[in-house]
Amino acid sequence: MRRKLIAGNWKMHGSGALVDDLVPACCTVAAAHPSVEVALFPPAVYLTQAVALLSAGVRVGAQDVHSSDEGAFTGDVAAPMLADVGCAYVIVGHSERRALHHETDADVVAKAQAASAAGVVPIVCVGESLADREAVRAERVIQQQLAALAPMLRQDPDLVIAYEPVWAIGTGRSAEPGQVQDMHRLIRASLAEENADIAAATRILYGGSVKPSNGAALLQCDDVDGALIGGASLSAEAFGKLIAIADAPWKPFS
Repeated sequence: MRRKLIAGNWKMHGSGALVDDLVPACCTVAAAHPSVEVALFPPAVYLTQAVALLSAGVRVGAQDVHSSDEGAFTGDVAAPMLADVGCAYVIVGHSERRALHHETDADVVAKAQAASAAGVVPIVCVGESLADREAVRAERVIQQQLAALAPMLRQDPDLVIAYEPVWAIGTGRSAEPGQVQDMHRLIRASLAEENADIAAATRILYGGSVKPSNGAALLQCDDVDGALIGGASLSAEAFGKLIAIADAPWKPFS
């Protein structure tokens, strides 16, 4: 059975004081729900501080990584550096990186490969824009993004995929459970074309305005293995509720 993963992407929010408050609070909730894996993604400057506060059941990850192990890349961070400070995960291909930093599918795969080689598990984000969905090409966009990942699926069986419809990120507008399950089913079917065993084992998260009020309906979908959470991850109360929701025996969505 795939273990649920609740991941909190803080984006460019936070402070040392928030790290001191939020990380221990999340560890306390996680200890009460050991069947759920919890990962926190603070800004890079707080990674070491966050790692130092961890307890069992919670991991720390980075929000981005460079595809090279070293070099003249001012402001970037290499995967071996993330591993060195204790990061277990790194997010690659987030829609904000694709849009604001013009990252291509090839860029995303290169970053994922670099992370995997350093022993850091990549969480690879895929998703369609509102224009793509309205033009009935959402499935084609997702399949193209997954096709670029095909080599990675064979190299790193721990790789995690996060489905994030761009139109639902930071907008307060979440996809309906039926839409989410349909896309997660498509993703798993696409993975199965490469390898059925890998498809069955790969965790696929949903990301896009996930909060306690909609978390139960989303996390009960058959092919949803957790969530990549933005704004709600900055609240110990809201994030804790989502961890508890992921641990609840919900009836599978069909």
